[in-house]
Amino acid sequence: MSEPVFAVVGHPNKGKSSLVAALAQDASVAIGPQPGTTVKARRFPMRVDGQTLYTLVDTPGFQRPRAVLEWLQAQGTGTADRPRAVADFVQRHAGEPRFAAECELLAPITQGAGILYVVDGALPYAPEYEAEMEILRWTGAPSIAVINPIGGDAHVAGWTRALGQYFRVVRVLDARDAPFDKRLQVLSAFGELAEDWRAPMARAVAALRAERSHAGHACARAIADLIEDAVDLQVERRLGPDEDAQAARPQLEQRYRAALRKLEQDCRQRVESAYRHERLQRNEPELDAADEDLFAEGTWLLFGLSRADLAKAGAAGGAMAGLGVDAAVGGTSLFAGAALGAVIGGVTSWFSADALAQLRIHRLPLGGRLARYGPSRNTNLLFVLLGRARTHHRGLAARSHARREPLDLTQPGALNPLRSEQRDDLARAFAALAKGEPGSTRREQTRRELQGVIERLLEDDPG
Repeated sequence: MSEPVFAVVGHPNKGKSSLVAALAQDASVAIGPQPGTTVKARRFPMRVDGQTLYTLVDTPGFQRPRAVLEWLQAQGTGTADRPRAVADFVQRHAGEPRFAAECELLAPITQGAGILYVVDGALPYAPEYEAEMEILRWTGAPSIAVINPIGGDAHVAGWTRALGQYFRVVRVLDARDAPFDKRLQVLSAFGELAEDWRAPMARAVAALRAERSHAGHACARAIADLIEDAVDLQVERRLGPDEDAQAARPQLEQRYRAALRKLEQDCRQRVESAYRHERLQRNEPELDAADEDLFAEGTWLLFGLSRADLAKAGAAGGAMAGLGVDAAVGGTSLFAGAALGAVIGGVTSWFSADALAQLRIHRLPLGGRLARYGPSRNTNLLFVLLGRARTHHRGLAARSHARREPLDLTQPGALNPLRSEQRDDLARAFAALAKGEPGSTRREQTRRELQGVIERLLEDDPG
């Protein structure tokens, strides 16, 4: 059996296309503030793993519903013949400019599509809508009404009463701001329209939940990869015979920052792809826009960290490094190495906020010198990278495909604070990554552990 098809119909400029974009998770749906953006019916299949779960048909708004209803009523047909009268209307008036919109929106319904009738809950119910709803009732197709509160919900109650007289199922859904679970509730309601659709829509909802879970895994992996790559990041340049080594610092630091930005952008694109937001534009401050802001206490607070948290995180990472000393001497130091590492880690975290990485000069075996900037051992930097990635993820996870403005990350709002165990797990993972050999089994294990911590963080973030 073919997948369910739903024609999204209604008055012009009531959010039909926005609802299609939200429920099809498709940013290619044309949305505009002026009536008449949609002039031709267009199908948008919802696919997961190559399988079409259901199809939404975006249609033009009704233009002359009263004239259409008068034509239908003039046919003198009985109730049982009304669906055939609607099909006759579409066939006789196809290509006629006067009824172009009505033919476009009614055609998929006469071909077996269900009806999703959309109204704006910010505007009051008016008798002019009754002609539209009566025409839809003539089709005999399974139908649901959705109240989309575009400009507010002042008239939702009135619409609910009126729509209940024409539609068996009425739901309220803000196409632009409804959370993922709310959208799934509307999709589940589609299964109530016809017995043949119950099982397909249940499978669709289950598939979308599974895809959402997979997206969380993929995003955590992308962010963990960002952190690991940032730990390893370094740039270098061969120095001239008489070149001052310190003179190379500004250029190397600029290249380092550019490479760090590239790592962030690659991560952002992977996260956006996981949530089907490949066309997304965003307003995001550059990591190096203002170093004072990057490591300011206000920034740490934004990412769920206080100055004391960073000191404790540095202590946790330092303690892990110190434990390696204890192990090397068989524990005879009575964990003095761990205590010393904790102190050094804490002090470093507290005071090293003014340096991304260090410049080192290496003498080459065959002569000459090599200036190398990085890798960074600044724990603060990794926490800030993680905080920026969490902010980006939170905005995407809550974002409907009906939104067209750029994702604004310049004023992201506060994230959930890190719990002490999360902070310490992250700090230990950061320290282990810094010590681990790239490509080693231990490094891969650490990255997987870091991914698990990040995945749980993303699940807890508001959104």
